[in-house]
Amino acid sequence: MMPTLFIDPGKFSHEFQLEQALLGDDDVNGKIESWQEIATVWAHLEPVGTSTVLFGEQSLAEVTHRITMRLRNDIKTGMRLRKGQRSFQIITVHDPDETGRYLICRAREEGR
Repeated sequence: MMPTLFIDPGKFSHEFQLEQALLGDDDVNGKIESWQEIATVWAHLEPVGTSTVLFGEQSLAEVTHRITMRLRNDIKTGMRLRKGQRSFQIITVHDPDETGRYLICRAREEGR
């Protein structure tokens, strides 16, 4: 059995909007991605690291975060969390001690 982790829910001081992508058709047989808000969640935001990613001939900064919140069964990779103008693409989702109490999401901040 896994040991139970102590996660202080008092640190869930950041309000996020949970969003899922919606794909639609545009006027020239392409796809349009829009985002639909499905919930508001309170979470703890913790920067994890930075790196540089090559995109074409341009290097882009990548910032990753650990976002801890109460368990929700509807959160999946590919969704995003938004905090004001900041947007966090969810990369991984897991229950850290498999007790069904909390989720830890690894997320990449977009637009930085």
